[in-house]
Amino acid sequence: MRDLLAHTQRDLPETLQFLERMVNMDSPSLDKALVDRCVRFVSSKFEAIGGRVEYVPAERFGDHLLVRFGSGTSKPVLLLGHTDTVFPVGEAAKRPFSLVNGRATGPGVFDMKGGIAVLWSALRALGELQRNVTVVLNSDEEMGSFSSRDLIQKEAIRASAVLVLEPSLPGGVLKTARKGTGRFTVKAIGRAAHAGVDPERGINAIEEIARQVLDLQRLSDPRRGTTLTVSMIQGGTRVNVVPAEAAIEVDVRAGTVEEADRISLAVRALTPHLAGSRIDARGGFSRPPMERTADTARLFNLAKSLASEIGLDLQEGSTGGASDGNLTAALGIPTLDGLGPVGDNAHSPDEFIDTNSLPGRAALIAGLILSL
Repeated sequence: MRDLLAHTQRDLPETLQFLERMVNMDSPSLDKALVDRCVRFVSSKFEAIGGRVEYVPAERFGDHLLVRFGSGTSKPVLLLGHTDTVFPVGEAAKRPFSLVNGRATGPGVFDMKGGIAVLWSALRALGELQRNVTVVLNSDEEMGSFSSRDLIQKEAIRASAVLVLEPSLPGGVLKTARKGTGRFTVKAIGRAAHAGVDPERGINAIEEIARQVLDLQRLSDPRRGTTLTVSMIQGGTRVNVVPAEAAIEVDVRAGTVEEADRISLAVRALTPHLAGSRIDARGGFSRPPMERTADTARLFNLAKSLASEIGLDLQEGSTGGASDGNLTAALGIPTLDGLGPVGDNAHSPDEFIDTNSLPGRAALIAGLILSL
């Protein structure tokens, strides 16, 4: 491990140059041209260290990047990351990459271009890699990975383990559990009428949806890690018309598959309160919960042991946010998440990474690849 750390420390200046180039390239999820530009640049860096590059086309989003290393018959280790960010076009020009006293800032530096830089540094440190490794960098992770999940799941099934280069929790804590994420749309359908002349002929959809909001909020169970948030509401057309339709958007987070199933069944079973009204509920969980399993624990313990060899005290934790690690863990593939650099404030103008953490994180990734 110390030899790997020495290598990643020597490579730090070039790793930072790579990171700076990425951060200064806007790559918002819904701008295919800009994401494709970023993907082509990233692919050139992986090709330069011996990766065999393949582009997986996406119509709406940027192309997904698939890179393979090694040529043996053993199951590969799968490394996951993403090239898209949540920031709009022009953000890189407004807030370009900056490095001051070991703190790097800029759009996407923490989530998750820093993770791509760590991944690249780890593979470079391994040199002529004998171990089979597959890298998938998708371009729609921030949008739910709908166009890339088949690719991710196909490669995960072939893998012995999955290492996810998403940002760490504060202080460098790895993620051994993530909540699943669900989104539901619930619509109340009533009947329009004149609000002044004959309101009794109407069925007020806003009143109906208000009652549904109260029913839905009671489904939350924070003790089990389940939260349900009615986050958007729409209804009505004019102030003097009894509203015929109203709808809400509902965000759900669940820590276990059992809880995700409970919520899904309850939402679909909603019934109206007002006579004559109807309820239309649609949606579901886009990413299942990533539960901490015995395989996850073994993978974390291996990482903790390797980290201790280079003086790092690695800890584990959980988060309410989801990643593509949720998809691979649901397949039963041992998955360890949050292996990206140490930093904080993802998705905000204040996001940053501690660049002193990059060599250690890269050495840890390289050590895991060799040990798995």
